[in-house]
Amino acid sequence: MRNSSLKYILLSAIIAGGSLKSTAQQARSLSLQDAVQLATQNNRTLKANALDVSIAGEQVRVAKSLSLPAAQLGAQYAHYFALPAFFGMGTNGSDKKIPYSRIGGRDQFSGSVSATYPIYNPVAAPSRRAALLQEKVAQSAYRQSSIDVAADVQQTYLGILVLAERVKLQQESLQRNEKALADARSLLAQGRGLRVDTLRAYTAVENLRPDILKLNYAISVGKQQLITLMGLDSLSEISLTDSLKVDAPDAVPDETALYEEALRQRPDLQALNLQQQVSEQQTSLAKAARKPVVSLAGQYQLTSQARKVDFANAYWPSASWAGAQVTLPLFTGFSNQAKIRQAQLAQEQSGIRINEAQQSLKTTVKQVIANLRETSARMKTQLRVKETALTSYDIVAYRYAKGVTSRLELTDAELALTAAQLNYLESVFDYLSATIDLARTRGNEGVAR
Repeated sequence: MRNSSLKYILLSAIIAGGSLKSTAQQARSLSLQDAVQLATQNNRTLKANALDVSIAGEQVRVAKSLSLPAAQLGAQYAHYFALPAFFGMGTNGSDKKIPYSRIGGRDQFSGSVSATYPIYNPVAAPSRRAALLQEKVAQSAYRQSSIDVAADVQQTYLGILVLAERVKLQQESLQRNEKALADARSLLAQGRGLRVDTLRAYTAVENLRPDILKLNYAISVGKQQLITLMGLDSLSEISLTDSLKVDAPDAVPDETALYEEALRQRPDLQALNLQQQVSEQQTSLAKAARKPVVSLAGQYQLTSQARKVDFANAYWPSASWAGAQVTLPLFTGFSNQAKIRQAQLAQEQSGIRINEAQQSLKTTVKQVIANLRETSARMKTQLRVKETALTSYDIVAYRYAKGVTSRLELTDAELALTAAQLNYLESVFDYLSATIDLARTRGNEGVAR
C-alpha cells in the first residue's frame, strides 16, 4: 500500500512537472517591435478593414462593367393544356366575331442568346471614378487603423512594463519595511524601542501586500489585452523581453512643420479629402442619370413545338436580329433632382468636415508638442529627485544603523524614496506615451524606444 501511494505521488509530480514545462514552452517571448508586427498581421479589426478594401476593389469592377458588353442566355419551356389560339383563320367566325383556330403542338421550347453593348452610357465614367476614389478611401481607412492599432499595442506593452517595474519597486519597498519591522521587534524585545514603532512598521508592511497583488492582477489583464490586440489565441502565454528605458530625448519638432507633415501624411485626413471627391462624382453621376443611354443589341433565337415532348423529331426554326436602342428618361418622380441635391449637400458636408479636422489637428499638434516638452522636462527633474532620494535614504539608513537618528526619520526617507522612484517611472511612461502620440499625429507607426 505504501509503495503504491509512493508511486502515485511520484507519478503525479512527474505529470505536474511536465505540465509546467509545457506551459513554460508555450510562453512566447515578445519585443515591442514583435508585438506591433504581430498586431499588424493578425489584428481582427485590421482584417475586417482589409476586407473593406477588397469589397471596394470589387465595386470598381462593377463600375467598369457599365462600359462593357453583356450577354444573356435564355430558355423557356411551356406545356399547353389547350392548343394556342390563332385569330383570323378558321370557319367558326361570324359578322360580329373573328374566327380562330388552334394549331401547333402542346409542348413548346425556345432558346435565345442576346447581347448588348453600351456605346454611350453617361453614368459609366462617374461611376468608375467614384468607385476608384472609394477604394482609396478604404485603403486610407485601413492605414489609419494600422496606425491606431500600433499605437494601442505600444501603449499596452509599455503599460505592462510600467506595472512590472512598479511591482519591483513595491517589492523592494516591502523588503526594506520588513527589515524595519524586524529591527523594531528586536528593539522592542530588548526594551530599547517603542511599541508604536513596531505597530507603524507592521502597518507599512501590510499596506504594501495588497498593492502588489493588485499590480500583479493588472499585469495579467494587460497581457490579455495585448494578446487580443495581436490577434492571438486567448489562452496564449506571452513574456515581454523589452525593458522600460529612455535614451536621450529627441528634439521637439516645430509646430508649423509638424502640422504640415500631418496634413500630408495622415490617412484619416486623406480619406476626408477623397470623400469630398467622391461626393463630387456622386453629383456628376446624378446629373448623368438624366442623359440618354445608347446601346447596340442583338439576339439569336431558336423555337420549336412538339407533341408529347418529342423535340428530337421537331423543327427548330431560327430568328435573329440586331439594332440600336436609345433610352431617355423623361420623368422619374423628381428622384434625379433629389439625388443631385443630396450629392451637393454631401459635398458641402465633406468640406465642413475637412475644415473641422484641420482645426482639430492644430489643437492636437499644440497638445502633442506641449506634452513632449512637459514630460521631457519632468522626466529629467524626477531623475534628479530619485537620485537625491536614494542618496538621502542611504545616509539616513547609515545614521540609523549607528543609532544617530530615529526610526521615524528612516521611515520618512523610505517613503520619499519610494515616491520618487514611482514618480520617475510615471514620468518615463508619460514621455514614451507622448512620443507614441507624436507618431500617430504624424501618420506613421513609429515604435517608441
